[in-house]
Amino acid sequence: MDATTKWLAITALALTLFSAAATTNAEETKPPLVVKVVKGKKLCDKGWECKGLSAYCCNHTISDFFQTYQFEELFPKRNTPVAHASGFWDYHSFITAAATYQPLGFGTTGGKNVGQLEVAAFLGHVGSGYGVATGGPLAWGLCYNKELSPEKTYCDDYYKYDYPCTPGVSYHGRGALPLYWNYNYGKTGEALKVDLLNHPEYLENNATLAFQAAMWKWMTPDKKNKLPSAHDAFVGNWKPTKNDTLAKRAPGFGATINVLHGEQMCGKGDDEAMNNVVSHYLYYLDLMGVGREDAGPHEVLTCGEQLPFGKNPVSTSSS
Repeated sequence: MDATTKWLAITALALTLFSAAATTNAEETKPPLVVKVVKGKKLCDKGWECKGLSAYCCNHTISDFFQTYQFEELFPKRNTPVAHASGFWDYHSFITAAATYQPLGFGTTGGKNVGQLEVAAFLGHVGSGYGVATGGPLAWGLCYNKELSPEKTYCDDYYKYDYPCTPGVSYHGRGALPLYWNYNYGKTGEALKVDLLNHPEYLENNATLAFQAAMWKWMTPDKKNKLPSAHDAFVGNWKPTKNDTLAKRAPGFGATINVLHGEQMCGKGDDEAMNNVVSHYLYYLDLMGVGREDAGPHEVLTCGEQLPFGKNPVSTSSS
């Protein structure tokens, strides 16, 4: 066993042990709440799940409203014999990964209802991430953790100086919100301090890491392309410009589809792939006991009429 393989095995074991303990804590005993006022602002620390004195940790945390039995209800088919990632995804891995991002607002922005909506939104994308449920039952989310029989390896030589493709390594869809290209693996690996550029297979070997990569993608704006994060677009931290308004881009679930998929799904009217993601989101809201009316009107829920980010309406005014 080489050093890298040994490190991965030790890390996986540690995360498994920690996540098991974390779930027990989440569902049986809550750690004591620590509250401090810093420069007139209330900050909280809730132990393992929301640690580090954050204003967001003063709100409901995810385990307050989303627990193991609900995860099982959302993804009941993931461990069936025909599932291609049977035994991989679980609540332990999800809630452990979420502990990194709850102090930053993931599932903890606003009140309980907003938190429930965001968790359902994130999982709506995750559950439909490989498109395997299109036209079929919505209970088959998280049955994959990688792209099967990829048609190509996604190596872009434009990034050969920053994120050079490793010889012999296949870059294709892996994870909860699939990463494809070499630069996706490189950037995400830098953020998580894991060598995903040389070892993209880590995402199909470690569910906690796969969820962490997806949450980082959800929480991180694309500054180069001037895109908000899906998180900010959903909870309303992102404020549309005049051009955004003219392009019918508005905060909500539709905007998260626009951020994550752009012209692949948005601005195309009644698109099947877009409808698949929306259907998962609404189905998960039902199972979590959140009213569909809270998802907003059609123009906020979908992106069929939104122009993709980066594209603006052509002015019809004459000079």
